[in-house]
Amino acid sequence: MAVHYVSTRGAAPVLDFADVLLAGLARDGGLYVPDAWPTLAPGALARYATMPYAEIATEVMWPFVAGSIDEADFAAMVADAYATFDHPDVTPLRDLGGGLSLLELFHGPTLAFKDVALQLVGRLFDHELSRRGEKVTIVGATSGDTGSAAIEACRDRAAIEIFILHPHGRVSEVQRRQMTTVLSGNVHNLAVEGTFDDCQDLVKALFADEPFRDRVRLSAVNSINWARVMAQIVYYAVAAARLGAGAGTPVAFSVPTGNFGNVFAGYGAQRMGVPISQFVIGSNRNDILTRFLESGTMVQEGVEPTLSPSMDIQVSSNFERLLFELYGRDADRVSELMLAFRSDGVMSVDPEHLAVLHEQWAGARVDDEETVAIIKAFHRRAGVLLDPHSAVGVGAAERCRRDPSVPMVSLATAHPAKFPDAVEAATGIRPPLPARLADLLEREERYDVLPNSLDAVRNHIDGLLRP
Repeated sequence: MAVHYVSTRGAAPVLDFADVLLAGLARDGGLYVPDAWPTLAPGALARYATMPYAEIATEVMWPFVAGSIDEADFAAMVADAYATFDHPDVTPLRDLGGGLSLLELFHGPTLAFKDVALQLVGRLFDHELSRRGEKVTIVGATSGDTGSAAIEACRDRAAIEIFILHPHGRVSEVQRRQMTTVLSGNVHNLAVEGTFDDCQDLVKALFADEPFRDRVRLSAVNSINWARVMAQIVYYAVAAARLGAGAGTPVAFSVPTGNFGNVFAGYGAQRMGVPISQFVIGSNRNDILTRFLESGTMVQEGVEPTLSPSMDIQVSSNFERLLFELYGRDADRVSELMLAFRSDGVMSVDPEHLAVLHEQWAGARVDDEETVAIIKAFHRRAGVLLDPHSAVGVGAAERCRRDPSVPMVSLATAHPAKFPDAVEAATGIRPPLPARLADLLEREERYDVLPNSLDAVRNHIDGLLRP
């Protein structure tokens, strides 16, 4: 039976997968989620322990897309997407000792975990737009990694114009250049004079402008797009299967996260039947999620730049999806909470629901000094180079792990060469870029700097799209 998709705020139309893919954000401002969670077939996790990644991915995701895409076409797109990765396991596990493993998610074309979803999402867009004979304008915000992964997935595709907003001066040089040196005619980089949250707000405001949204056929590849979350569910199932979940062994996961999409995919895996006993959220100084788990109140504060810039976020868009599940899919209650947060920058859940979260969720903040110490310690201990985001995840895992007998998997979200200054400061080693990116710092850049203004961004996009 095909899965359909409902908005977390309850007032948008119910859609099938293909329409959700192209819509991105729901028209009522909510996020799409499945109307019911499919479950893995009996014995699936035992089989996954030795199956190739692309075959597992096709099986895990198929219930979410059935009815919208031919199964053979979908399997071909999945295989093609993961053939772009430079490791045969796609997302290999690395043993760090003491029951702690690192799930390396950075073996794709742009060296970050966003590739795992976006290499597939780009192909899904191309397939569906070609089938319909349509074109779309993708607008996305990035704190560093989504932008380059989305650009790599969408470059040179005739049916897509892609505009990526990044916070001017607040991403690493490697992150910026991975976006701005792609000179394809359908790629447009906009450096906004503000924070990532400002960029994200601008994107949401463009989607809320229905005449503009309809005129340019607006679509999204940010983690607000369900297809992103769907593709990320897979590596939780794969990692758990490799660690014995097929025999009933529970697994815990630690996720460095700012926008909450990556860890929500873990929740989705759990709902599908993966035995996950604990979720740990790793935050840097911008610790809104950790503070929420401590107090039950989400308070928006100013964004501070850190060594882990992809997590320099104070508005975690995907948290709305977890709220929807936490409150028994009460869309009216979710709407109230999100409107309060939007207007006042404050949102609270009651003690009973916070207690439910505490049964399986924990959070820790890891500041820059601690991040450097963790990078140094694990290089000495395990011979591994951690990027700053991955180090935050490892630090949170060590601090919050509840049961030492349960395998703990910490997600490594970026290649250390994306943040060479921090890694070199901690270890004395400057990690080199892979050969295919060795000349990145010499390549020509192209981008436009814009004020933090909805009118300025909208007018810029309109101007570039006019024939």
